Amino acid sequence: VQLQASGGGLVQAGGSLRLSCAASGRPFNLYRLAWFRQAPGKEREFVAAITRSGGSVTYADAVKGRFTISRDNAQNTGYLSMASLKPEDTAVYYCAASQTNILSAQRDPASYTYWGQGTELTVSS
Repeated sequence: VQLQASGGGLVQAGGSLRLSCAASGRPFNLYRLAWFRQAPGKEREFVAAITRSGGSVTYADAVKGRFTISRDNAQNTGYLSMASLKPEDTAVYYCAASQTNILSAQRDPASYTYWGQGTELTVSS
């Protein structure tokens, strides 16, 4: 599967934005989906994950209550809706997909085989 992330941009603190992850190549519902982010000078970190059916979601503590991960399998697209954005949310955001269904590994970037190219979010204070 090929992934293409989009929707990043410049937002003021407190604002909202929605990222999209468009999938192509194979049926999207075969893959669990996650979002990761990487800020300058920092390691890539887990943001959120969603199971193949969308029935279960997981969030990093830093974004819980502010971000919402979702997916539309009919449209082959995943989303990350972000609200109450903070300057510390500034990063390049990546979507990732995996065919394995090991929920215990969903926070581990090594468990994802397919990655989008990243979309940059900048939150100004």
